Amino acid sequence: MSRLSTYMAQNKSRFIDELMDFISIPSVSALPEHGHDVERAALWVKSKLEKIGMENCQLLETGGHPAVYADWCHARHKPTIMIYGHFDVQPADPLELWRQPPFSPIIEDNRIIGRGASDDKGNMLIPIIALEALLATCDSLPVNVKCLFEGQEEIGSPQMPELIANHRDLFACQMVFNADSVQWSPDQPALILGLRGLVGIQIDLYSASQDVHSGTFGGTFLNPIHALANLVDSLHNPDGSVAVAGFYDDVKPISETELELFKKVPFDETALMNKLGVEKLWGETGYPPLHRAWYRPCLDINGIWGGFQGNDLKTIIPASAHAKLSCRLVPDQHPRRILDLLKAHLEKKCPDQVRIKLSQFESTALPYRISHDHPGNLIAARVLSEIYNRTPLHIRMGFSVPICGWFLKYLKAHTIGFGFGLDDECIHAPNEFFRLSSFEKGQQAWCRLLQELGGVAPES
Repeated sequence: MSRLSTYMAQNKSRFIDELMDFISIPSVSALPEHGHDVERAALWVKSKLEKIGMENCQLLETGGHPAVYADWCHARHKPTIMIYGHFDVQPADPLELWRQPPFSPIIEDNRIIGRGASDDKGNMLIPIIALEALLATCDSLPVNVKCLFEGQEEIGSPQMPELIANHRDLFACQMVFNADSVQWSPDQPALILGLRGLVGIQIDLYSASQDVHSGTFGGTFLNPIHALANLVDSLHNPDGSVAVAGFYDDVKPISETELELFKKVPFDETALMNKLGVEKLWGETGYPPLHRAWYRPCLDINGIWGGFQGNDLKTIIPASAHAKLSCRLVPDQHPRRILDLLKAHLEKKCPDQVRIKLSQFESTALPYRISHDHPGNLIAARVLSEIYNRTPLHIRMGFSVPICGWFLKYLKAHTIGFGFGLDDECIHAPNEFFRLSSFEKGQQAWCRLLQELGGVAPES
């Protein structure tokens, strides 16, 4: 065994214990009562980076949840890369569906179960372990490395764009490697060529000054829930396309090269229906499901409410009705333009018998894409091929990682996804888990990636 492999084997149990400790911090960025826990997780990360020999370790204040920075920049004539991840997690609700307390992680069937195990604490810790192993066995790194780990990704990274814009020199790098990423399956690697962007809005409709008796006043004025139902229905055409004027104007078509890569991705429509628990799929006519999820924008209602929600019947006409909706965007759509188009549609379609208020959510993300032959992707493909003994698929994903668009805008640096989560690991849901096999495989891959980036041959 090489010194690196020996070090990994000797410290395997400690690495797992550290991950358990990391997961036990309830760093839920969306809940104000856990603000101190997000900071506690940031301090945990900073301390870990200091212990392994990274330099200039610091908490960066953002005006919201903090970020952690560290670097090691002594590899002369070598490129500088950024490693990115996030230490905040989603709320654990509904708690009653967890098999154990979500922040008391356990190991079962070679899986570590706990909130944040896969998204993103397990994946985020992997490159830190790789840095530790290389520094411990070689006293140096084969490439210059900067680390930026944030505590607000799960709420859309609202303060991160300004942080990056204001610290361009500190964060300057040739490319970014994102630990908040996935592989296709336990034995099939993948490289992500695109992510959808995000913009969201809340609709509030108001009519009477208060809830009123439906017997006394029914039929005399427009029920705001009726108005909201019609307004929401106006957002889609019968063929499943979005009915907002101009919504598709800036959608960039897929290149022929990527379309050929897309055709190599296996897809089972029945398996998807079984996974979702639905009897039939739905979406924009003329595009297969995987195409719709990766290459087409969409608009969804994320929540809707109004009136009486308790048991039995309360015969009222409510004074207000509300809905939250979001749009997933693709290149070259821009959140601000889509928001303006959406507002114009809603204001035009809203009946004048009710008052409308539209509020944008703070969380936004630019859509992101990267070429399959970007130098970072080519290196990552070589590493993944070695680790998995299979050629990576080239895929897109329908979700957003907001930071990727900001790195490209402000640092002119593309982001390469290099994480080891899998889509069955219940992220954002009860009983989230991370495979310990992926945890170990990821450490090997990150060590090899850093060596490849520095042009260093691995030890035999």
